[in-house]
Parts: sequence; structure tokens; C-alpha cells
Amino acid sequence: MKKKLYLPVLVLACALASCDSKKETTRTSGIDVANLDRSAKPNTDFYQFACGGWMKNHPLTNEYGRFGSFDLLAENNREQLKGLIEELATTSSASGSVAQKIGDLYNIAMDSAKLNTEGAAPIKSELEKIAALKDRGEMSAVIAAMTRQGFGPYFSIYIGSDEMNSSMNIVQTYQGGLGLGDRDYYLKDDEHNKEIRTKYQEHIANMFRLAGWSEQDARQVATEVMAIETQLAKASYEKIQLRDPHANYHKMTLGELKKEIPGINWDVYFSTLGLQEVTELNVGQPEPLKEVANILNHTPLEAQKSYLQWKVIDAAAPYLSDDFVAENFEFNGKILSGVKEMKPRWKRAVATVDGVMGEAVGQMYVEKYFPAAAKERMVKLVANLQKALGERIQALTWMSEETKAKAQEKLAAIYVKVGYPDKWRDYTGLEINNDSYWANILRSNQFDFDYMLTKAGKPVDRTEWLMTPQTVNAYYNPTTNEICFPAGILQYPFFDMKADDAFNYGAIGVVIGHEMTHGFDDQGRQYDKDGNLKDWWTEQDAKNFEARAQVLVDCFDAIEVLPGLHANGQLTLGENIADHGGLQIAFQAFHNATENAPLGEVDGFTPEQRFYLAYANVWAGNIRDEQIRFLTQMDVHSLGRWRVNAALPHIGGWYEAFGIQEGDPMYLAPEKRASIW
Repeated sequence: MKKKLYLPVLVLACALASCDSKKETTRTSGIDVANLDRSAKPNTDFYQFACGGWMKNHPLTNEYGRFGSFDLLAENNREQLKGLIEELATTSSASGSVAQKIGDLYNIAMDSAKLNTEGAAPIKSELEKIAALKDRGEMSAVIAAMTRQGFGPYFSIYIGSDEMNSSMNIVQTYQGGLGLGDRDYYLKDDEHNKEIRTKYQEHIANMFRLAGWSEQDARQVATEVMAIETQLAKASYEKIQLRDPHANYHKMTLGELKKEIPGINWDVYFSTLGLQEVTELNVGQPEPLKEVANILNHTPLEAQKSYLQWKVIDAAAPYLSDDFVAENFEFNGKILSGVKEMKPRWKRAVATVDGVMGEAVGQMYVEKYFPAAAKERMVKLVANLQKALGERIQALTWMSEETKAKAQEKLAAIYVKVGYPDKWRDYTGLEINNDSYWANILRSNQFDFDYMLTKAGKPVDRTEWLMTPQTVNAYYNPTTNEICFPAGILQYPFFDMKADDAFNYGAIGVVIGHEMTHGFDDQGRQYDKDGNLKDWWTEQDAKNFEARAQVLVDCFDAIEVLPGLHANGQLTLGENIADHGGLQIAFQAFHNATENAPLGEVDGFTPEQRFYLAYANVWAGNIRDEQIRFLTQMDVHSLGRWRVNAALPHIGGWYEAFGIQEGDPMYLAPEKRASIW
């Protein structure tokens, strides 16, 4: 999402609170020894030691560029969703009902014969409409209409919390318009990015040929598209700058916007969107928006038409005939991500239904697969982690009492969401018809956009969920100061009802601590307990924090993920701080929970060892080199291997648990270890 929403690829499951321990009988260790690689040593390569067996037993299939514990759980969830959706797809349901919409959309997505007969026909009207443009003056209305349809031309617009007045929603703009997603692909001169640019331009030409352009014309429009996207990239903020909340907050009145960026007809733009009463907004990144105005007013109209037609073709490709789908996969799957084989049609169809009617599918999922007891236990575990974090804050030696008091207030104010929302979204206004797959996606895009517009100028609804219940993930949102743990992640290997506290605190407990720590990472710490972008730190405490955070930046910058390619410690700082905090908080909560009933050795491992093994197993996975390059350039998360091998050497409890000594390959001198939360 374009708002400041953190999606740490970490997560959880229902949890064991210490108050339950007296009721329980014998529990297992939760550790599957088959996941281990006994030939590796924990003091040399802990990731290989803890996860080597899992990696051997789960080799990468052609369908994946990366496959890990998260993906395995997502596959299991997908099978469950398939069963729910196919049942509706084979049953006659009342017209207009949720069941009819889910079933019909799945059947349409699965109808390859119809899709291949249609070819490019479903997008013909959009392409012709753009081709018919005669005047630059039409562009403000055109890009607004295309934005509402989900094409994302030039820049994005959304409704979200005003970061200086977090209880209210405000209209916001965000840079965009790049088919490759990130400016570095267009601007970096290393061989890898040069190759990506060349193949991307070839991909654009191939897509235009499929849409009916001649060979010569397809190459010409691809050149025009690439030129416009490169122009946008040059004006775009780079990823680290996008992580600075203050650098991306520029609130102004509509009058000020018109004066600041006069090259766009804002009255026409907003009225076409359906926002007739905009009085103020946040212009996230003014410079890219000024460049858009420059393009609209100075780039030849024919080139702009080529760019807009590309936005249509690119957005529609996954929902057209097999030749479009194959070309789309050839570039985005094989070249960018190293995936060798496309997912089967049923998986793509399930993903579409899940994306279009996520909460409706989620409601079915929760009713069948999420026990009520899981939600209750999870809430208790979160409370245990909150208590542990509060204890750690109070014990900090580098923070003043004044700032500690504010931190405790923010911790106490965290809003916790577990499992599923209390109120479900209404899909009555969404039409699913048997005209074409793409036509239904277009209606869904407009339905979602119009739903978002209803929030403009209204109070923020803190009960709204930013993920569906079936999602295998979790998040912290700074403007609402909330942590959310969907039902989809609340199962093994993140939580095991049969396992003891050592396992559950090491897996799900660290994930919960991770999300809490996001409220106090380099971004989250800039928001107060109410979610406002407001400095609550003393000047000295802020300097102390930054110095301690820099230790993690330097550590991850030094990691060579592939020959000649280093990790980006500044880009991944928030997630690395959250991992670091999650490990410390969960370990303390684990000791609190077992203080009066200590656990014994199981399967040859002490409770402390099982804690860290459980954590490592969350990040077990295999990955291709192409995916390593892609994620290192694009992702705010460190790679799984380094979320273990680079994170644990900063944790004192890990050294004690496994007897790591000075001189061991994974040993890090105490003065080089990070110590924040």
C-alpha cells in the first residue's frame, strides 16, 4: 500500500499464555529435528544448522523463485480456499449473492477456452479511447478516469490518515507510474539493471504486438514508453527517502496545489475521480508530481498515448488470453524473479477471487478453519509481550525518564487486532457478470476505488483491517498505533497448540514482539501514542537511538548476499530493528512465563536452545539468485538467512544458549553488538 503501512513478512498464531501452564499436560518441544542439519555447527552457520534439513526436504520447484515456511503455509491456506471457492463454483446460487459472485468469478477465471477466443478484444475499447485523444487538455480527465479504473498512470492517489492529525482521513498523492516499480531499475548503470531495462523494453514491444501493433510500431511505442518512465524515475524519490515520514508530508490547500503545480487541471482531475469537495491534501512527493505536469504539457501527445495504452495492456495482461499471460510471466516471473514455471490456472484463479472479494472469502475461511480459542489465547500472549517490552523500556540505561514515560504511554495505547474483523465488508455494489474476465476486474477496481473515496474527510475507522483474515502475514500501522495478526498466520510453524512455551515464544512470540517494536523502530518512533507524526523524544535520547541503530546499518551493509552485491542496511533498518527487538522482548516474556515452572531439556535441546531454533525455522527457505537480486534492490526486509545469521549475533541469550565463544565464526564482540530495545 502507499500509506505508511509496515508489512514485515513475519507472523503468528494463537499462543500459549503462562496462565494456561497449570492446566496443560505434557507438551512436545515443537521442534522438528528433521529441519536440522547436524553436519553444520551452530557457532559457524546457525541458519544452516537450524534450517538445513528443511531446505533439503523442500527443494525449489519451478513455480517459485523463493520458497520458505511462509510459502508452505500459504500453499496450505490456498488449498483450503480452493475447497471453499470450488464448492460455490459448482453450486447454483441466488443472483447478486456473495456466493454467486465468488463462484462465477472463479469459473470465468478458469474458462481458458473463452479467454483464448477473446484475445485482446476485452481491452480494445480502452485502447481505442486513448488513441482517439486529440488534445493535451483532455489529459487531466483521462488520467483521473484511468486512476479510478486501477491503471495507475503517472502517479497514485489514495485516502489515508493525515499523519499530523491521525484521527482524520485526507486525500493524498504518491509517486508512481513506473512499470518496473522502482527508480533504480531505470537509473543504475550496473550490468544487471542495464540488462533488465533492455529486456523490459523488449517485453513492452512484445505486448503491443500481441495487442495488434506491427513489429515496427511496437518497437516505436516501446521506446516512447521507456522514455516517459525514465523521465518519471529521474524525478522520483529513492527508497530510503521514502522511509522518512517528514520528507513525504507536504500538506497544502487545493489553491496552494494549483499554484505549486499548475500544469494539471486539478478541478477536472478531482471531479472526474469523484472528489468534488477537496479543500486540502497531502502531496507526498511534490517533485515527481511536477515532472508529471511537465510531461503532460511538453511530451508529444502520441508518446503520451503510447504510455497510457501500455498502462492498460500491462494491467490487463494477467486476465487476458494465454499468450498475454505467458509474455507477462516471461518478464515478471522468469527475468525479474527467476521463476521457471507459471502457477497453475486454479492457483491464479483463487488468487484473483481472494483479491477481489477478500473479506467475503475470509469470512468463510474463519468460520471453517479458525477456532475461537485461538483468538483468546493470542490476545493473552500479546499482553505478555507488552508487559515484557514495558519492563525492557523501564530498564534502559540510555533513555531518560521523560522519554521512557512517553514510550510506556505509547506501548499501553497499542490497538491489538487478532484473527478477523468484527464487522465484514459489504459487496452488494460489486457486479460480477459473464461478459469477460477483464471486465469484471475493471468493475472490481472501480468498486474498490469508490469505496476508498467514501473515507475522504471522515474520521479514521480504527476497526478497519488492512489485511484479509486468510493472509499469511502481519502488520503494524503507525497512524493508528495498531498491530494486526490475521487468522491465516496463526498456525504451525508459527504456533503449535501441542508445543511448550519455548517453541511458541521463539516463533510466534518473536513475531509479536517484532510488530510491537515497529512502533519504536526508526520510522515508528516518530509517531506518538495517537499515531500523529510528532516528536516525543528528548534531543539526547534521539541521538542515542540513532547511534545504536547505526550499528545495525553497518552490520547489514557489510553482508555480501551475492558476489559483489551487498545488503542495504539503511533500507532494511526498520525490519532489522524489529527483529532485534522481537527477539529480546520474546525471550524476556518466555522467562517470565516459565519462571515458576521451568522447562526441561527435550530432544537434546534446552528450553533456550529450542527458543532460538523455533525462531530460525520461521525463516527456513530456499531462494534463487535472481530473487536475491530482486529483493535486495526492492525489499525493506532482509533475506531470511540474514534475519537469522546477522540478527542472532547481537543477542546475548543466544550466545549463552549455544555456548558461542570468542573466535567462533559467528561470534561478534560485545562492543559491536546492537542494543536498542
